[in-house]
Amino acid sequence: MKEIPQIREVNGIQTLFVNGEPFFILGGELHNSAAASLEYMDRNVWPNLQEMNMNTVVLPLYWEQIEHEEGKYSFDLMDGLIYKARENGMHLVFLWFGLWKNAESMYIPAWMKKDTATYFRAEKQNGEKTNTVSPLCKAAVEKDAAAFSAVMKHIREVDEQESTVIMMQVENEIGLMGTDRDHCAAAEQAFAGEIPEELEDCCQKSGTWAEAFGEDAAEAFMAYQFASAVERIASAGRKEYALPCYANAWLKQYPWYPGSYPMGGPVKEMHGIWKKTAPSLFTLSPDIYVPYVADILDQYGYDGNPLFVPEVRKDAVTSSYCLYAFAGRNAVGYSPFGIEELALPPEAVDKPPMEVMIALNIDPSAFDITGSRDYLKAAYGIINEMKPLLLKYRGTEHMKSYVKKSATDFGTYLQFSDFDILAAYSPQQNAKPLSAGIVLELSNNRFLLAGMRTEFTFMAKPGENVKADYLKIEEGILQNGEWKTARVLNGDEKMAVRLGDMPGCLLVELYKF
Repeated sequence: MKEIPQIREVNGIQTLFVNGEPFFILGGELHNSAAASLEYMDRNVWPNLQEMNMNTVVLPLYWEQIEHEEGKYSFDLMDGLIYKARENGMHLVFLWFGLWKNAESMYIPAWMKKDTATYFRAEKQNGEKTNTVSPLCKAAVEKDAAAFSAVMKHIREVDEQESTVIMMQVENEIGLMGTDRDHCAAAEQAFAGEIPEELEDCCQKSGTWAEAFGEDAAEAFMAYQFASAVERIASAGRKEYALPCYANAWLKQYPWYPGSYPMGGPVKEMHGIWKKTAPSLFTLSPDIYVPYVADILDQYGYDGNPLFVPEVRKDAVTSSYCLYAFAGRNAVGYSPFGIEELALPPEAVDKPPMEVMIALNIDPSAFDITGSRDYLKAAYGIINEMKPLLLKYRGTEHMKSYVKKSATDFGTYLQFSDFDILAAYSPQQNAKPLSAGIVLELSNNRFLLAGMRTEFTFMAKPGENVKADYLKIEEGILQNGEWKTARVLNGDEKMAVRLGDMPGCLLVELYKF
């Protein structure tokens, strides 16, 4: 009997295992409607994902297409996606577009959309109904839980021995937009009451929501309601097939006021409530289109919250963040959005209208794919071939990772046992990666450098009256963690130890005199 995909610890670091082996998701998320047609996938998606060093596709499952009639499920589309993934040598992370997607209820079945009495909507303070089913609507949550359970049961029946499907996202960018919280009758009654006992313990607070959380009461209330609903759905599904499940967040960002981002979603400030209320989720993940990607990776990749990036910008800099996610934050996986477009000419990419990007604070450069395919392919190739080394050195003082975080970030100083390294960053340029990399101390005087756009200066330790110099500099590649020399560098090529625009590797051996 094969082991199903699961999260285990490796040297204290939570790691995804697939078929009994550690697995790094080198992924790409598809556009929202790409997976709605097997014919469209055959024509416009699967051919575009070849030769990119990907191993996983992140794509939606649509409740409205699975349960056209109440209580009757159709899995033909899902089965087709699973079988085609196998043909293409890919694993799948399914995104369950159930009750909530981008803070609305746009993917619920037609029979639910039309029955607004039974499946009531969240309301604004003035009584205006939103396009979001209230998380306090138990009838809707139970229907979603039943559908998700049926999905998970079917995946187990058709895929348990194959492990094509390795992870499930429950809902998508959950929360309420345009209002501080739900003001429907059920929500008003619940908000006026005492906070639940489990929150008293974890948050060290008591009283009503307003008394306990003050100005954050509305968001804390919605976080509890949405997390409770997601826990009901996720736990029901995992009883049928216990794949790792997670929820993703639309980031809390400028202008930051309540309702300018989905209220109640798993933003970093609400992780305490989400972690306590939805224990069936192994992590809470960020969707990232802001310029300060590295800061978000740092915020979401912490002990107890394994970093998985299901959705991130797809321009050239994404390759840099990819290296940092895996080596700097011990990521489970990384997945740029709209991955099928990387095979297209840059001018053919369908970008959101500028007014939409302005309204959502999306950096327009995130959609410029010039050069991105080749850079990401190289970064994925390095991570895949470095996997044995990453698993060995993660969490130790012998591995350090870096990425350029801003225009005024000029480099970093890395300290190892017998040598220190000054890593100088290249200025940021359009359609090129950021300076980023991984440094492994293989022994006291041997270093593996992987990354791009960085110049290295090796130095003796402070206080030593000696100089550091090179015994050998090798250009090469890694194959399953083993170094393969392509060229030995000396003479003019020794004057600067540098990784260029395209992600690559160097092996350096040093001595002191």
